[in-house]
Amino acid sequence: MLTIRRAIFDDLDKIAAIEKECFTTPWSEASLGTELTLNALARYFVAEISGEIVGYGGMWVIADEAHITNIAVSSNYRRQGVARGILHKLLDTAKKERCKAATLEVRVGNTQARRLYEDSGFAPVGIRPKYYYDTNEDALIMWCVLE
Repeated sequence: MLTIRRAIFDDLDKIAAIEKECFTTPWSEASLGTELTLNALARYFVAEISGEIVGYGGMWVIADEAHITNIAVSSNYRRQGVARGILHKLLDTAKKERCKAATLEVRVGNTQARRLYEDSGFAPVGIRPKYYYDTNEDALIMWCVLE
């Protein structure tokens, strides 16, 4: 059974491992630790199956907007609804914190993620050219109205 809960500092090692597995230019463990402990704008959650952390996601709540920073799922647990569960937890949390909209960037070529976001109410509104410096790939900017 999938459980999604607020991330704590003790989850950092597993979050960092998933980050490294999923992204070509992962956030450092130190940056993730700062997100969990010092960034008052940050909200992070982990997804567990049978007590094992299999994914995580985070966002920043800035005024009345939520900026989703990252969602990552370990390769052994993809296509099982984990990312969708994390995304919905982030959006539910944003609504509870009175956010009116949520935004994110996604690689233009990441069709699976784009489909998940579109299915969850996000719409493309623009492009950030060469946003991902590791590949010079463009980012698609997406927004979702939460009200």
